Formats: sequence, structure tokens, C-alpha cells
Amino acid sequence: MTVRAALLLLLFNLLVGCVTTGKVNPMDTSKGREEARKAYVQLGIGYLQTGQAERAKVPLKQALDLDSSDADANAALGLVFQAEMEPKLAEQYFRKALSSRPGDARILNNYGGFLYEQKRYQDAYETFEKAAADSLYPERSRVFENMGLTALAMGNKPQAMQLFDKSLRLNPDQPKATFEMAQLSYENRQYVPARGYYERFSKMSEQDARSLLLGTRLARIFQDKNKAASFGLQLRRLYPGTPEYQQYLSEQ
Repeated sequence: MTVRAALLLLLFNLLVGCVTTGKVNPMDTSKGREEARKAYVQLGIGYLQTGQAERAKVPLKQALDLDSSDADANAALGLVFQAEMEPKLAEQYFRKALSSRPGDARILNNYGGFLYEQKRYQDAYETFEKAAADSLYPERSRVFENMGLTALAMGNKPQAMQLFDKSLRLNPDQPKATFEMAQLSYENRQYVPARGYYERFSKMSEQDARSLLLGTRLARIFQDKNKAASFGLQLRRLYPGTPEYQQYLSEQ
């Protein structure tokens, strides 16, 4: 049975009640309503995780009908409206979630991601800082990675390197932070560390235009003509219209 099917079954059992047996309807008890609210939230998140943002609204609204201050339901609706490119509504629901649970690192990290997407970099950075303050948050490495990306967007490369390094110390299996460390090390002419980060990144992730361009540059520096040619061919075949391919051509 899938998780969604199990949640639907739980909701069915809660909502049907026990009229025929004379028992109390679970929805008439605070415990029953709490279990239903949690199930609605999980169902909504399940829809959201499978890209069904529109369908997620129904169970999340039902959760808020049971408790309008529910932080998880409000935060999930923030993600729904972010996915639907409704920034005013997304911010409204993120703020509602944080008013109920102001120090929640997960909600803060998601809200920071929304602010970053809106190019509100200073606000995003400050929000990520609040999330990072929770030293027991299990996804703290992702928060530092997000802070590093935000520092990059604000043009502070030394700070970005420190943050990516912190992120990778907490969790070395992060392709995005690893690649950015490779890129920044290359820009600083630290070619040996750059190659190390790049090789680690290549084992973790598929290549894109940026990484292929960096691969050609490092291969030339270390005089690996075969790799340089291979990366160049992949750029031409997969990303012919990109700025990275044009840059590659200009460097030949």
C-alpha cells in the first residue's frame, strides 16, 4: 500500500465515524481532529512532492479548517503558491506558518528559498541565518549551502566559499556545494583543489553546461587533451545555444 493510500484510508476511517455501533465520532474529539489534521497535511505534502500542487490545496485547506494556525499546513501552502508563481500568496502563508512556529528551521529554510527565488537576497540570507541557528536541524548542511548560493548572488565569493566548506563538512555528499567549490577554487587559481572537488562532483551528479565548461578548463590546465575534447563535444551536442558553449568556443 502506498503512503497516500494509507493516509486516505486513515482519513476514511476517521471521517466515517462509528454511528452504527453507537460509538463517538472521532471527529467530535480533540484527538480525532488532531489525527485528521495531521493526515490532511501529509496528504497535501504527498501531492506537492509529486508535482500535483493544485490537488494539494484541498487537503491542506481541510487541515486549516480544523486549525487555521497549523504551521505545517500554512508552510505547505506557501510551497504550493510558490510553485504556482503566486508570490504574494506564498509569502502570506509562509508568514502565517512562522507566526505559529517562528524558530522552525525547516520552514525558515523553505521561506529563505522562496525569498532567494524572488531575488530578495539580503532577506533570504537573514532567513537562512535564523534556520542555521538550530544546530540540531538534520538538514543544516542544506541551509549553509543555500547561504553560500545567496552570498554568491550578492557577489561575496570569499564568504560563499566559507559557507560551502561548512556545508560540506556537515555533509560531503552535496553536488551543488561541491561544484561551486570547484568553480570558486578554479577562479582563485587553486587548480589542484578545484580538480578534486570537480572529480567528486562528477561522481555525484549529471553534467550540465556550467560543469562541462569547467571540465574543459581543468582538463586543459592538467594537459588532458582527451578529456578536454570529450567535454567540448558534449557541450556542442547537448548545449549548443548556451552562453557556456559560446565561451568554450572563444577559449579555443
